Amino acid sequence: MLSEINPVWLGAIASLLAGMGTGLGALGVFLVRRLSPRLEDALLSAAAGVMLAASFFSLLLPGIEYGEAMTGKTWLASLIVIAGLLMGAGILYWLYRRLPDDSDRLSPPGPHAPEIRHVHRIWLFVIAIALHNFPEGMAVGVGFGTGDLGKGTALAIGIGLQNIPEGLAVAVSLLGIRHSRTQAFLIAFLTGLLEPLGGLFGSTMVWLAQPMMPWTLGFAAGAMLFIISDEIIPETHQRPYKTLATFSLLAGFVIMMFLDASLG
Repeated sequence: MLSEINPVWLGAIASLLAGMGTGLGALGVFLVRRLSPRLEDALLSAAAGVMLAASFFSLLLPGIEYGEAMTGKTWLASLIVIAGLLMGAGILYWLYRRLPDDSDRLSPPGPHAPEIRHVHRIWLFVIAIALHNFPEGMAVGVGFGTGDLGKGTALAIGIGLQNIPEGLAVAVSLLGIRHSRTQAFLIAFLTGLLEPLGGLFGSTMVWLAQPMMPWTLGFAAGAMLFIISDEIIPETHQRPYKTLATFSLLAGFVIMMFLDASLG
């Protein structure tokens, strides 16, 4: 029986299984034969839509709920999440300016500069997705660590299903910058492993993890919103497929919104 298992182990195992959803989704990269520019823009935009919905429904709104439970005040909870959001966006901007493959500062202008910038954007996108897996794992761990098995199980199932399109998004994005299918799968799979780390932290240190939740959820949302607005949307609107990119983003958004609303 689940109730007889140590809640710390339950949180770690459940968040690990949820993180496996990323690897399951990443397996889809083996079904993609070739990425044309049109397909690349469509898939990358759909991935941005998935992450945009996840930012609101999986991160910001739960962050405010955690903050309300802590402070008893909606306005204060909102300010805490906003602070975390701005920190996340600011740190990703800092990373954007200092990553070693920054073509504007470290590479001479030339025909390959746009391609280098594209690679840069994709890796920032991968980093943003990886960052948000840790607080999601924390949420699962906190659910089990507080002894609420029903909440922890529901969170693990919902997050695991949400991770499937996210894993595919990461793998396909990496395939578009000339990584092999195996490399794209493995990197996407590894991004999901931040989830059990967060789960173990959350279940073993509920007293610390729970007060951190509004900050960490807001931080992850800020990181994702920055990369979506500053990089992914401009990238997918440079070629003649911007209308397709727009509707692909909307499709990704509504799919993730449905998963979050029905399973979260």
